[in-house]
Amino acid sequence: MSGKRVLTLAVLAISVCALASAEPRWRMQYFYDELRSTLVINDLKFPSARRGLAVGVLQDEHSTKPVMVATNDGGATWSIQKLKDHPLSLFFLNDSLGWMVTARGVWRTDEGGLQWNKVSGQSGILRVYFLNENRGFAIGPRKTILETSDGGKSWSALKVAEKVPTSTANTVFTAIDFLAGRFGIIAGWSRPPQRNAYRLPEWMDPESALKRRELPASTVVLETRDSGSNWNSQVTSMFGRISLLRISRAASALSVFEFDDSFEYASEVFRVDLRTGKSWRVFREKDRMATDVYEDGEGTAYIAAIECAGKLRRSPIPGKLKIFSSGDLKSWHVMPVDYRAVAHQAILAAAGPAHIWAATDTGMILKLER
Repeated sequence: MSGKRVLTLAVLAISVCALASAEPRWRMQYFYDELRSTLVINDLKFPSARRGLAVGVLQDEHSTKPVMVATNDGGATWSIQKLKDHPLSLFFLNDSLGWMVTARGVWRTDEGGLQWNKVSGQSGILRVYFLNENRGFAIGPRKTILETSDGGKSWSALKVAEKVPTSTANTVFTAIDFLAGRFGIIAGWSRPPQRNAYRLPEWMDPESALKRRELPASTVVLETRDSGSNWNSQVTSMFGRISLLRISRAASALSVFEFDDSFEYASEVFRVDLRTGKSWRVFREKDRMATDVYEDGEGTAYIAAIECAGKLRRSPIPGKLKIFSSGDLKSWHVMPVDYRAVAHQAILAAAGPAHIWAATDTGMILKLER
């Protein structure tokens, strides 16, 4: 082979490597890797491109300790801090003002999470959403929808929830989001309990789990167009349980529906046109369970999913983290993700299109690098 041809092939190889390295990929920024304990991350938020917070619990064979993992430099370094109660979710109005929902109350920070102060002992809620520093809403199980006008110190029930024609005991609200502070959606589901309340977990009894039929659930959606002063509700019978909904600046939303192991698909993602009310499916794969979605406002959507090991999707063994991207919600591209990333649940968080992170419930935080 001539020296000229060898040089040409070398140049081509370098070009291919350069193109491969330039492909956007999810790189690990933080991983809790201790032999005798595990970090379960319940939520992740980035109030700014530099300040990020992940909350969850450290578990070992003897105890469960609430903690927060935080960064002040965009994820270059992270530190673990103790919390006083088990955290469930976070909400930030701006880079300093935020709220944390815990098992036994609501906490507030005015310093980007550097210090938390308990403002309410309200329990039984899953997440909150605030329109400003005083007015906010809370949702949870047992048909819970609450509102506050004093920054979360006191809460009162929204009467519209009483008008929803589903059982209080079997109804849970799982998602809340607003567009421009006026148009808002609260979504959840209701389904009667299974007949055998004492059956084994699905992963311990896989044959029975796969034989069970997926039963339709009642999807409950409440909508407001005046910042929550008035709400309209709608109940629709459909398969699957809505787990989250995120509204984009384009007056549309992406929602995730999860299914039992007996169903053909693990999950489905729907696009909703908020102007017309029409919805259509944009993603589903038999062996990937979508757990979170995000649209960056510049034409790209992301889906965080877990690769299912076999037909049972809720196994105690975590599956590979898969993150998809799409520019048209039709063709989805599997993005390169750190090979060590496994999870049962994955969360997406962003501080704008150029700063996007993912967290797993197995203690890993990754950042999208371009």
